[in-house]
Amino acid sequence: MRSFPFFGAVVIVAATAWSAVMPTRAEDPLRIPVLVPITGFLSLEGTSQKNGAELALVGSKVAFSVEDTATSPEIAINAFERAADAGGVVAVVAPMLGTQMLALVPLADEFELPLVTVSGTAKITDLGSPNVFRFFPGDVVVKEAQARYAVEELGAKRPAIVYQTTAYGQSGRAELQDNLLALDAPPVFEEGLDVSVKDLLPVLTKVRDSGADALLLHLHSGPTALAVRQAKALGLDMPIIAGSAMHQPETAALLAPAELGGVCAETGSSPVSETSEEVRTFVDAYRRAFDREPDAFALGQYDGTKMVLAAIAAGARTPADVRTYLQTARHDGLAMTYMSDGTGNMAHSAVIICYDGEDRVPDIVKRYGNLTGVL
Repeated sequence: MRSFPFFGAVVIVAATAWSAVMPTRAEDPLRIPVLVPITGFLSLEGTSQKNGAELALVGSKVAFSVEDTATSPEIAINAFERAADAGGVVAVVAPMLGTQMLALVPLADEFELPLVTVSGTAKITDLGSPNVFRFFPGDVVVKEAQARYAVEELGAKRPAIVYQTTAYGQSGRAELQDNLLALDAPPVFEEGLDVSVKDLLPVLTKVRDSGADALLLHLHSGPTALAVRQAKALGLDMPIIAGSAMHQPETAALLAPAELGGVCAETGSSPVSETSEEVRTFVDAYRRAFDREPDAFALGQYDGTKMVLAAIAAGARTPADVRTYLQTARHDGLAMTYMSDGTGNMAHSAVIICYDGEDRVPDIVKRYGNLTGVL
């Protein structure tokens, strides 16, 4: 696969030194840099994001290159600077890691460059930026689905929450708390975990001893698999409803089918579970291109990148053109229909998937459409 190098010097971070992004000249190819975390604790999710963007861009007339942002805000800032210094950039596929997005939003506003992301961290669209466009349902959406499924469908009255101490984890925890309180099922136990923690038995023992009747997880991929495995080993006898990381085929692959039995999760979509011809075509193309299974992060980033390409097809040639299109247009993607709520939240639906213990392909058991009422 051909990538397109960027030119220009790295700029030292200085809040007073930024000028607007280089204007697009007639001789410049239009560019969409792909800046994603493909190493570090978010490598599984970030690789899916990268693959979705690449699958949308390959074969288009838009130039792109991929840069690894790892898990450091500073690395993401440096990558953004290099991308913005090149000519022809009309939008940026931005990292899904919340701390990196929070660092990049002020720079996107300085350079007036739209950021197209699948980050779930709620705060990134609360900052008042006109340049953030989120194509994965944010925590406001998926945490409502997770809480409602636990309470309304599974009958939970005393849920426990185990969450990551990252910005992503804190965001999801806050939304779960609010939703569970609104459903008259306040959490009886909550604890945050650093991504480096490998022994989860102490916290799972506390969950068991708390009298909880359901465990709600909001963890990254690796910790989610650890939590499920160790909960099963402990004999934790309660439903587990996990966050979006659990729907990923790579996360499921870390567990035996029997360990997955009865585990559910919220997500924006589950491509491997869908049967529509359009999604199956995407799944087949993804498998051929990357020799792996697609997930909701890949499909959300694919849909978001396709919407930017739709803007270009409609005549957009500058970041301002793309921004206006993303702010005002309605886009029928593969995962769902997208439209901005005025703050850059483009995705408004969620699904709940569950594993039957026989294989690693989940079933979609509940759909929550247009939870925000935007569409």
